[in-house]
Amino acid sequence: MRTVERILELRSQGSSQQETADMLGLDRPFVSRLEGLGEVRKGERLALIGFPIRNGEELRSMALSEGVDFVLILNEKQRWHFVTGRTGADLFNEVAEMLAGLRQFDTVIFLGSDRRLRWAESIWDNVLGIEIGASPITEDKYVDPELVRQLIRSVRCP
Repeated sequence: MRTVERILELRSQGSSQQETADMLGLDRPFVSRLEGLGEVRKGERLALIGFPIRNGEELRSMALSEGVDFVLILNEKQRWHFVTGRTGADLFNEVAEMLAGLRQFDTVIFLGSDRRLRWAESIWDNVLGIEIGASPITEDKYVDPELVRQLIRSVRCP
């Protein structure tokens, strides 16, 4: 089996770049460069989105360590800053661009209110949601990182 094929196999099975490099006697940056060139896919492309989240940094760090490709976690203050810091047209354009860009992901994991979760499910094909409360949510909510980690791993290695 060619090295690139073996890297692909290991990464799609959920091995990290470092684990893959160690198993094959390679440098981790080599595996990373191959992925950057599009030669190797590490399996499902995942996005994690959530608001308003109290422990956003903790979730972001965990998600990136699990290989999530895109993470957008906002607390209530950040969410309002995002909305009020733009004109109506700029906000619409930026949100529309973001929504369209998220269609490139195989799975979107969404952390939000019951109403926002239904909204996400109507926009993207493959949404896994964790409901953090009934809408409207006006205060930051804690989300268990282990619950999110298990969800990520269930997508990566079903």
